[in-house]
Amino acid sequence: MTEHDTASRADGVDALSIDTVNVRYREVVALVDASLTLASGRVCGLVGMNGSGKSTLFKAVMGVVKPNTGSITVFGADPAQARKAGTVSYVPQAESVDWTFPISVRDVVMMGRYGKQNFFRTPRAADRAAVDDALQRVDLADLANRQIGQLSGGQRKRAFVARAIAQEASLLLLDEPFAGVDKKTEATITRLLRELASHGAAVLVSTHDLHALPALCDEAILLQQRVLMHGRPAEVLRPENLALAFGMDPSTVDQLGAGTPPTHTRTPEAS
Repeated sequence: MTEHDTASRADGVDALSIDTVNVRYREVVALVDASLTLASGRVCGLVGMNGSGKSTLFKAVMGVVKPNTGSITVFGADPAQARKAGTVSYVPQAESVDWTFPISVRDVVMMGRYGKQNFFRTPRAADRAAVDDALQRVDLADLANRQIGQLSGGQRKRAFVARAIAQEASLLLLDEPFAGVDKKTEATITRLLRELASHGAAVLVSTHDLHALPALCDEAILLQQRVLMHGRPAEVLRPENLALAFGMDPSTVDQLGAGTPPTHTRTPEAS
């Protein structure tokens, strides 16, 4: 983390502020009066079934989707400006990546440095050092020159986490980082996110892995088009609260989410 990053977190501005945001895709309602704030140095879990608006919320925070009404700021800035400045970083779901593209693991991680490079994207010594450090931290240094699609599912996920680390973003968004990964990768990602938060980053993690929330997160959000609850993981994971978000009988949901709630899908647009 740079001195500038540290200073930007010390001025009392929320890392992320979402105020009564509404997003509609034609007749499909994705978000309704969604409001939340996230402070620096915190890891927050985002929980909800498919179609609850999690991906739409991420797109809005990245400035890719513009809310119909409401406002979003990232460290006080407009989302599009924050993305351009490299303040916010996004780790996508595996399904949204073209794994056949002829690009190496190192090149993927170097993408995190684009906002700090010149027009020709010529890596400097500082860029190469940041990439090397990120690869080392996710235990992929030995695979740096391998084509990204040749990695295992867990290794691919770690490569994109390394990209976020190399970017030195102040706000990290991760969409289902534990889906289809092995225990080693899950533990590595959890450790890295906690480490980044301890150095002042804000982290928002969308996940269906409710077992991982207590060890990973300082707080959690239940989302069902609107924010149903935002609090400590132990409180959010209470059976009656999960039942509210997933439309389940409270007696079938234990406190830690044993038997992960179903991920019903409504429409691709509202995911």
